[in-house]
Amino acid sequence: MSGKFEPKAPVQLNPPKDDPITPEELAAANGKDSEKTYVAIKGLVYDVTGNKAYQPGGSYHVFAGHDASQALAKSSVKPEDVKPEWKHLNETEQKTLNDWVTFFSKRYNVVGRVVGATNFE
Repeated sequence: MSGKFEPKAPVQLNPPKDDPITPEELAAANGKDSEKTYVAIKGLVYDVTGNKAYQPGGSYHVFAGHDASQALAKSSVKPEDVKPEWKHLNETEQKTLNDWVTFFSKRYNVVGRVVGATNFE
């Protein structure tokens, strides 16, 4: 199972940061209002700037600038599902969300935590 989420090409990641990122800073890092593109999962903020899928017009742009925990857990790209709450989800959805955390953690730098987030583990 360890290889299940490994990136196809090796990725050199920086040590995770614990910098406070306000919800406003996260929202601005949406790939169109800023050069940075961030996606948060369970309150952790990942820098996905180099991935075109999260840029305007990309298939996952709906997640950019948001905590997309619920949408990822539901495998949804519907804007109404892009919410930080996830603890109410069923066991299968929570496992899917944890798989996404593993996936992101192997590909993207953690640049901080959302200030005031209550959806950590």
